Amino acid sequence: MNKIKCAVVGVGYLGKFHAEKYAKLPNAELVAVCDTDEKCCHEIATLHNVNAIKNYQELLGKINAVSIVVPTTCHYSIAKFFLDNNIHVLLEKPITNTVEEANELINIAKMNKLILQIGHLERFNPVLMALKNTLEKPLFIESLRLSPFKLRSIDVNVILDLMIHDIDIVQYLVDSPIKQIHASGAPVLSNKADIANVRIEFMSGCVANVTASRISLKSKRHLRIFQHNAYFSGDLTNKTLGIHRKGNNEMFPGIPEIIRDNLSLQSNDALLEEIKAFLDSITNKTPPLVSGEDGMRALQTATQITQIISSNIEKYHEQQA
Repeated sequence: MNKIKCAVVGVGYLGKFHAEKYAKLPNAELVAVCDTDEKCCHEIATLHNVNAIKNYQELLGKINAVSIVVPTTCHYSIAKFFLDNNIHVLLEKPITNTVEEANELINIAKMNKLILQIGHLERFNPVLMALKNTLEKPLFIESLRLSPFKLRSIDVNVILDLMIHDIDIVQYLVDSPIKQIHASGAPVLSNKADIANVRIEFMSGCVANVTASRISLKSKRHLRIFQHNAYFSGDLTNKTLGIHRKGNNEMFPGIPEIIRDNLSLQSNDALLEEIKAFLDSITNKTPPLVSGEDGMRALQTATQITQIISSNIEKYHEQQA
């Protein structure tokens, strides 16, 4: 087997797990890890017996694929460097700071016939994979994502930090253009929105109510979906899916029979599956499960939501002045 020579740029909290997955996969060879934090970089490099590199440009000529796990502000410049030099890229979410930057990366990847995969990890959650195979035409979606406050995430607001996962999920499941967005949110512990609620209306008629908070005591990731004659309740953390369908009989006159099926899905290592999918796309020359276009679509919606919330916060402060 010809192994794909790989590296990870950014080996902080999440990046170190990327390195761990590449190191264990039989079709990958982890060549190096790269980080401006030399101490952290040497620790991870020593752990996997690979090179520690401070400047990512030194990886040129040594690798075929790279995971980029750095702050969002650096996504565009680093990803562009590797794509310009014919290296496949797995880029953490959100894809970039702006839609224009995302579009340029997509075009470079297409021109050079490279894989550009975006790290929307929930796509590899078994609950979402089971839902995608079961759903017909969703009519209403309710998504709830709660998380404790983490200092490492305050470079972006809660929309780009957490809610973007659910934006991607909802747009993936509904697969329809957006008609209208209503949004509200507030900064609580940082100077950016830490909690937000959004109502997304789609051209298909589906409505999604999405809530994200990073100021909660406990983590929670729930998804409820309604379609004609069926209701789905997914716990993305505990990997369970409840399916409730209208039966053909009546329990009582005028009250339909409800057939219930509670699935405990086999837990998986979503990050490992994500990286395996990235490597498979490179080997088989097939489109990635989460494409650059998917990442740009989620960013476009997240940006619109951010603008609405920022405008509402400004109006609130003006009224209080």
